[in-house]
Amino acid sequence: MTLAPSHGTPPRTQDELLTTDEVATLLRVHPKHVYRLLKRGIPARRAGGKWLFPREEVLRWSEVSTRSAPEPEPSRDEAAPAPLLAANGDLAVETLLALHQANHHPLIGFVLADRTRALELVEQGHVLAAGWHGALPPELEARGGLARIHLVHREVGLITAPGKKPPALERLSRVRLASRPPTAGVRHHLDQTLRENGLDSEAIHQRAQLLASHRDVACAVARGEADVGLASRAWASRLGLSFRSLGHEAYGLIIPTACLGAPAVVGLCETAQGSALRRSLRGIPGYEPGDTGKIQILAARASGRARATHNGKEGVQ
Repeated sequence: MTLAPSHGTPPRTQDELLTTDEVATLLRVHPKHVYRLLKRGIPARRAGGKWLFPREEVLRWSEVSTRSAPEPEPSRDEAAPAPLLAANGDLAVETLLALHQANHHPLIGFVLADRTRALELVEQGHVLAAGWHGALPPELEARGGLARIHLVHREVGLITAPGKKPPALERLSRVRLASRPPTAGVRHHLDQTLRENGLDSEAIHQRAQLLASHRDVACAVARGEADVGLASRAWASRLGLSFRSLGHEAYGLIIPTACLGAPAVVGLCETAQGSALRRSLRGIPGYEPGDTGKIQILAARASGRARATHNGKEGVQ
């Protein structure tokens, strides 16, 4: 059955492009449901960072769509991932999840994992989202099907006890170093700095403690169990530690695009795009919110489609 706009709506031109809210009115569904229909093939296009919908094509699609029929139960292999987020315990993630819960969105659990392991858990369908920074592995970039949610630009470096300066790089092998595994994204900054100074990272890490998170490293230094550690400025500031910068990086979440309509992810995106998160992150040293909440869809390269970026009110809602 063809759905028509409610009475009193002015006539539409045949090629008129509708906004998300207008499509929701036309199809008599909640605006959030429109984003779920994107996964089911509703005609849409990107323009100026927004989703726009050709009215007549949407009406034709609605006539043949089975959207009103009960969806089949997913098989065990096709079941949606558990509502979990895997990351390294960054304060930005902790702040995001705290606000997410305070907003009464569906509960999302936390799994401690470094960057590489977190992405593996997403790929295996065990979690909804993974903390990530830097470039994705080439094979995932080419395949597409993933979305990035930007949280913050963060500063990372070496931390020491209050009032003490981090030792010279060449002395790191002679002090108690609390570092991260090679699979952790933050190790890239230290390893690169060591290479630039003609130093061997593997040799320096022979006696180092390799800890699971920024929090663990910062706590080890604060307890006097390590002389120097590798962590974010945010965690150094949280525990009152001295800090020497090694670099800045964009940090956020990776989520399969197929999960963008999941209630927990919809709530997560709403929280990420809210002003409360920006205010909270702005108050943490070493963080620059900037484009917090921006969502970038990573399209498959083979399709020839460009990456689409959107944020704010026209993002996933």
